[in-house]
Amino acid sequence: MTDVEPSGPASTDAAGLQAAAEAVRPRWSGDVPGLIAALQEHAYLADRGLATAVHLSRSLGRPLLLEGDAGVGKTELAKVLAKLLGAELVRLQCYEGLDRAQALYAWDHPRQLLHLRALEASGERPADHETELYAERFLLERPLLRALRLGHGAVLLVDEIDRADDEFEAFLLEILSDFQVSIPELGTVRAPQPPVVLLTSNRTRELSDALKRRCLYHWIDHPDLEREVAIVRLRAPDVPLEVARRVARVVARLRDLGLYKPPGVAETIDWARVVAATDDGRLDEAVLIDTLGVVVKDRDDLLAVRVAVDDLLAS
Repeated sequence: MTDVEPSGPASTDAAGLQAAAEAVRPRWSGDVPGLIAALQEHAYLADRGLATAVHLSRSLGRPLLLEGDAGVGKTELAKVLAKLLGAELVRLQCYEGLDRAQALYAWDHPRQLLHLRALEASGERPADHETELYAERFLLERPLLRALRLGHGAVLLVDEIDRADDEFEAFLLEILSDFQVSIPELGTVRAPQPPVVLLTSNRTRELSDALKRRCLYHWIDHPDLEREVAIVRLRAPDVPLEVARRVARVVARLRDLGLYKPPGVAETIDWARVVAATDDGRLDEAVLIDTLGVVVKDRDDLLAVRVAVDDLLAS
């Protein structure tokens, strides 16, 4: 049960959340090979290194920092892991200017004002009911507070932490160190157990050493040809093997061009589906040019790719 030291009456909403946290229990508790197999059953191919990092993160109760280019499967891993564990995916999308109130909690001021007006209309003195304004029903729960309350019943995804400010990174470090937060009007909320925490970064800026020390770390690279073919076949089983191989080979060559935004695995899957839907599943110059926007999504990259079409399609 979530450990709360109240400074006011507990609400039925909080009790319901705590009961939900108690009811949710992870469905997987095996070793690394078992995790690899379980992830594959949920259409996610993880190598031993990644599976080991996830296993250790959960065993030690430590956050896992995943870095790599966009589209290599960092966010998808959190989604699949939540399904695998029977947990709720709680996602905090980071961006420049993200602050404590947007990530943790805030008070619903419009509802508080309506409550005061209702008291006045009924002849009550609002000053006599000041503590009611900070009851649980007026609390706007943000992702971090939600994950703390759910504990093991949550997979907390802090997505693209590199896009947040240094100040928010320091605040997040404090939360991840103790897995608790103090709400002055309600008390201290502690996680019953640490939730599974995944942080992702595309390395648009360097993260602090303090945050990295708090986390386990794993770099996810683009898959090699055979693994990418296997991923396409797993996520898009209707795509013929030869089409998957042909598309994966061209995508690998695209990544070697030094593009500003190299295509990720998700683009490979989408492109394979598109190519498979053509008349004969061919990936020739005409099909490549016509469908390039599926896999290349930057103007300068498009110009660079059009110059290299012959090299991309070479057998």
